[in-house]
Amino acid sequence: MSSDAVDTTIVQGINVKKYFQIRQGLFSTGSVKAVDAVSFRIRRGDTFGLVGESGCGKTTLARLCLGLLIPTEGKLVLRGQSVGDMDRKALIKARKKLQVVFQDPDSSLNPRMTVGNLISEPLAVNKEKPAKEIRSEVLKILELVGLSSVHLHRYPHELSGGQKQRVGIARALITSPEMLILDEPTAALDILVQAQILNMLREAQKELNLTYMFISHDLGVIKYMCKQVAVMYLGKFVEIGPTKAVLEHPAHPYTRALVSSVLTAEVKKFGKNQRIVLRGEVPSPLNPPSGCSFHPRCPIANEKCRSLTPELIEISQDHFVASCAA
Repeated sequence: MSSDAVDTTIVQGINVKKYFQIRQGLFSTGSVKAVDAVSFRIRRGDTFGLVGESGCGKTTLARLCLGLLIPTEGKLVLRGQSVGDMDRKALIKARKKLQVVFQDPDSSLNPRMTVGNLISEPLAVNKEKPAKEIRSEVLKILELVGLSSVHLHRYPHELSGGQKQRVGIARALITSPEMLILDEPTAALDILVQAQILNMLREAQKELNLTYMFISHDLGVIKYMCKQVAVMYLGKFVEIGPTKAVLEHPAHPYTRALVSSVLTAEVKKFGKNQRIVLRGEVPSPLNPPSGCSFHPRCPIANEKCRSLTPELIEISQDHFVASCAA
């Protein structure tokens, strides 16, 4: 993949693996390959999209990027430092510049705290600003996310779904992070509120020079928000590249199936205007298939796919696809 200046990179993964050991009593019975040898680079000011079916490893990769998990193998670099080389103090310092917004604002907001307290809590805990300055910072962030001082003393149950998510975003922004990890931030919202939140996120990104990792099942949202996208299947990247190239010219059968399921104009870009229905279920990450992990469901699989592990090959500028023909 193309290189870039080190000082523009917020997060970089190099052959990152995260396996979880399954134990019965004192004995290990195997491991779940949640993330399996992925490489990527997220540059300052960009939005990196992550798509794939539930259980493919998206959230585990996000937790690795946040420094909440340590890679089993490979290297995860946060703001120029390898996670594996950081002590506890350095890791905590690095995490302050990486914040997360969750899918369900109801479960991420304490129902006993007011909006003002929810947003100001990170500053109070970290003691980064005097108490007299915290209120003005909270008001500034509220305005940025489309709320006002009217909401300061309200509790979460007094807010709409969209307002709750704005509070969650404000809480993530209050510590002046460099990067936000947005885990399905609009999935629980109706379509009109989704559009408002997405537009607000784009405006905040420009104003604050933010970097985003955006996890979503909605390819329309990914196309609107992301400069680059990676498609995950069973812990691996099967395709990664510029969003326009990946969605308009999908090269991997799994990506084609995802795009075709949207049934929009993108379908016509790569062939017949019909939905590709994948057969079977997603295999267990505890016992993945040999060779290409997608071959049991792939409509064009052959004997080579059953025995060879595909490698990412570049098919156009910065556009990589997993292929057994490598």
